[in-house]
Amino acid sequence: MSDFPTTARVVIIGGGVVGVSTLYHLAKAGWTDCVLLEKNELTAGSTWHAAGNCPSFSTSWAIMNMQRYSLGLYAGLAEEVDYPMNYHVTGSIRLAHDKNRMLEFERARTMGRYQGLGIEMMSVSDMKDAYPFLETHDLAGGLWDPDDGDIDPAQLTQALAKGARDMGASVQRFCPATGVTQVGDEWIVHTDKGDIRCEKVVNCAGYYAQRVGEWFKPYGGRTVPMTVMSHQYFLTEEIPELKEWTEANGRKVPLLRDVDSSYYLRQDKHGLNLGPYERNCKAHWVTPEDPMPEDFSFQLYPDDLERLEWYIEDAMARVPILGSQGVGRVINGPIPYAPDGLPLIGPMPGVKNAYEGCVFTFGITQGGGAGKVLAEWITEGETEWDMWAVDSRRYTDYTDQDYCDRKAMEVYGHEYAMHFPHHEWPAGRDKKLSPVHDKVIAAGGMMGAYNGWERANWFAQPGDDTSHEATQTWERQGPWAQRIREEAEAVRDHCGVLDLPGFSRFNLTGDGAAEFLRGKITGGLPKIGRMNLAYFADNRGRILTEMSVVRHAEEHFTLITAASAQWHDYDVLNSDLPGGVELVDHTKDFSTLIVTGPKARDVMIQMGTDADLSLGWLTHQTAQVAGQECALLRVSFAGELGWEIHAKNANMPALYDAVIAAGAKPFGMYALNSLRIEKGYRAWKGDLSTDYSLLEAGLERFVKLDKPQDFPGKAALQNEKQQGRKKAFASLIVEAGAYDAPYMSTIWHDGVVVGETTSGDFGYRVGKSIALAMLRPDLAMPGTEVEVEIFGQRCKAVVQDDQPLWDPKNERLRS
Repeated sequence: MSDFPTTARVVIIGGGVVGVSTLYHLAKAGWTDCVLLEKNELTAGSTWHAAGNCPSFSTSWAIMNMQRYSLGLYAGLAEEVDYPMNYHVTGSIRLAHDKNRMLEFERARTMGRYQGLGIEMMSVSDMKDAYPFLETHDLAGGLWDPDDGDIDPAQLTQALAKGARDMGASVQRFCPATGVTQVGDEWIVHTDKGDIRCEKVVNCAGYYAQRVGEWFKPYGGRTVPMTVMSHQYFLTEEIPELKEWTEANGRKVPLLRDVDSSYYLRQDKHGLNLGPYERNCKAHWVTPEDPMPEDFSFQLYPDDLERLEWYIEDAMARVPILGSQGVGRVINGPIPYAPDGLPLIGPMPGVKNAYEGCVFTFGITQGGGAGKVLAEWITEGETEWDMWAVDSRRYTDYTDQDYCDRKAMEVYGHEYAMHFPHHEWPAGRDKKLSPVHDKVIAAGGMMGAYNGWERANWFAQPGDDTSHEATQTWERQGPWAQRIREEAEAVRDHCGVLDLPGFSRFNLTGDGAAEFLRGKITGGLPKIGRMNLAYFADNRGRILTEMSVVRHAEEHFTLITAASAQWHDYDVLNSDLPGGVELVDHTKDFSTLIVTGPKARDVMIQMGTDADLSLGWLTHQTAQVAGQECALLRVSFAGELGWEIHAKNANMPALYDAVIAAGAKPFGMYALNSLRIEKGYRAWKGDLSTDYSLLEAGLERFVKLDKPQDFPGKAALQNEKQQGRKKAFASLIVEAGAYDAPYMSTIWHDGVVVGETTSGDFGYRVGKSIALAMLRPDLAMPGTEVEVEIFGQRCKAVVQDDQPLWDPKNERLRS
């Protein structure tokens, strides 16, 4: 016991690949005084029974970054740490049965090539040449990922552990953590062998992450949003034809994924490994009759091949040699799923100096990148790449266990599903409802979920096709297109109303509140009675978040931000809140109506109000509207004359009835996105992310480098202003054809990649497809012609003037 550490900078709970990778990367960063605790042997959880597949493919920019980094790390790890590993880079083929899947592949190929990956499209004949046992008669084509393959998960984990130990980090096996206690800003982690006092603690407990997460709830934590799914795959006996081909060619056949049928098929020695993601899937440990055991180390569930029957038959028809031999071994083990199938990485919501690196569905291929990202968060407080896609704070209070279970079943059963832009997944809905939800539904609202809040995306009319099947397209056109046009034109010509529940809103009061904000934001504060936009930067001058600041008094502010940013932005404000300043989250107490259009003032008068409707843009006031007490904010994200009506939930039904009776037309989120992009208004975590600095994003007017406060990122922005920015924001008009530019579409000029889009949509007021983009600065000049690659096609685009495309002088907005 004498060598048991009693202090550490960081304690990591969980010895799977992600926990060990985090320890390794902390040591690489110079944080060698770190300890990893594992209650059994390393890899005893999901890592032990993982198939070990290593794709780089993803349609998420952040996930692709992580996986790309992982594969690069793994390629040289054995030599670096002097530990042998079985790592087979075989390449992989993804099969496409139709045009839509080929378009998805084109999208991933474009992203991958931008990140330096060698992903390529394949013809049917290419696939047959690469995989001679494949039946191709009903395929449209495929995708080739040359970096894909498989790795031994146990060897990978042990190699990372050896590397960490060699640098001075400590791995404590057979040492269960039993709880935590917060003392000031530090932690005491309790174990069977004694206590460890540390600065920071990390939950990397895999499918036990929810149980470990409960220890942190007394200190501000929440129940970890996850469900444990049963994933089953089997290995065949040796297949003579496969053995003969392998020996003749000196390599394995490529890994195969039939993503439309939903399985992977991989060579394992001279047999095949089939792993389906079945629709009739099964969750474990979710009922009292099936409790989670105290220890499931190196254990499996009973075989249950019957539920895989359809997938086995489909795979045997696709690769007939699969059925030529019997089943050699069945693996049926637990895999944790977050509600969207992506891991939880980063600061633990609501808990200081605590982090999460857990709920990994594809932990082997993501483990290397996850360790890098988590180590950056711990040591630097920020990450190289924007990681909102996996940030633990992306989920808030709506993720009860019912939601998690329903979403996990849905995601698992649609693991390879295409995520079309106008499709909404049905599971786990109606968790947070607007006070006028039923009225919106009655008006034809086709709903979407935004941080759990139900909002109308568009309003269907009788006879419109509102089926699930209608949304299975990448194209702009669909039953929604004419309705979005009508909604946008109503806002342009008369007045529209958008029911917008779920704005994140925080009340900041107390002596020192104003100075606290001045030290946090890059710009200035509004005067009393006014409001403005404020930007928060990280230490590199990159965009951390954007908030509307409403000033009620010298030391009294309301801060309003995106629904999805609720826990993230609360953390930004609360992390270093000074004594005497109080921060209160009022998100659930209020709701909002957006009333906007050239006739908005007439509509407000008809509703009945004592408000001064002559007050100008960026003012706010308290008033009676339709007999209800409200706060009126003179802003409009749609870029027309308008107000945001903020009121308590109980007041909203009367307000909504009054605004409809006054002639306002309901519009939805799809129309709002079209309207905002015409104005060049940036959206959070698309156009506004930590991938870009404020100067790159064209937000210099919100940066006051001459103010005395040393706000985060000030030095970096001063240096960037002197040295010059590496990218520049621009609005593009794109000859886009049937598809608008998705996020992270590659931009070309003279055969060279020069930037990427951050969002795209069709602008119905200007009649053009628009993309917001980050370009090489010398090309961000009005009139410059570039090409935007949209689903594999390079489409002509022209850089526009540095002003809104609609109402460039903001005359309508200020009217």
